[in-house]
Formats: sequence, C-alpha cells, structure tokens
Amino acid sequence: MTTANRLLMEGLTDAAGFLGGALAGYWLGLLLGLDIFHEGYGTASLLGIVLVGLGGGGGLQAARRWRAARKPQDAE
Repeated sequence: MTTANRLLMEGLTDAAGFLGGALAGYWLGLLLGLDIFHEGYGTASLLGIVLVGLGGGGGLQAARRWRAARKPQDAE
C-alpha cells in the first residue's frame, strides 16, 4: 500500500470512528433526556455535550484499534 493510500485509509477510518462514536453519544444522551441543543447551558445540556465528546473519543480509539488489528505483521 502506498503512503498516500495508507494516509487516506487512516484519515477515513479515524473520521468514521469519531463520527459514529459522537452520534452514539448524542443518541444515548437523547435517550437519557440530555439534549445538547436545549436553550442555555444547563446541567442536562452540559452532560449531553460530555457524552458526545466521550463517544467521539471512544469511537476514534475503537477505529484505531481496529486498524491496528488489521495491520499485517512483518515476517522476520
């Protein structure tokens, strides 16, 4: 795999993992009644924002672990 293709794959999987995790955090927040778009910055809105951030970070880490698991091992 060329360097450009490897970097493209890395960027796309990172973006997909982050977006998927952030959406999962958003939907979980909605299920718990924590709407990030509620007027003002109340406790519920801030907790919803935290869930979106944690979900995005978790999704990014999951994508990186998935990519590392698929990486071919060098034969020595």
